[in-house]
Amino acid sequence: MTMIYKICARSMWQQAVDEGVFRGAEIDLQDGFIHFSSGTQVQETAAKHFAEQADLLLIAFDDQTFGDRLKWEVSRGGDLFPHLYDTLDPESAASVHELSLDDSGRHVFPDSV
Repeated sequence: MTMIYKICARSMWQQAVDEGVFRGAEIDLQDGFIHFSSGTQVQETAAKHFAEQADLLLIAFDDQTFGDRLKWEVSRGGDLFPHLYDTLDPESAASVHELSLDDSGRHVFPDSV
């Protein structure tokens, strides 16, 4: 089991919970898959794509939840990133944490990441 992470606006995640399905953010819809990051990648993802953005959530999933719908593919810097070629059930989340900002505008991650 490997934990993978999705960074998502709180309002987008709440809509997914209300509807019972997460289809992805705009970039996911454009690319045709839901972008995730591994634990070693997620802080760089936050800094690169979500710099100084507030009201975000860090949502963790067990990668085995998705079976063969999840592909580990080469992306940023030649690293393998998890990509889900499907929608997901919000109830499959292992945990949901708020990503607050520190005084310098960087996201504060849970100790478990």
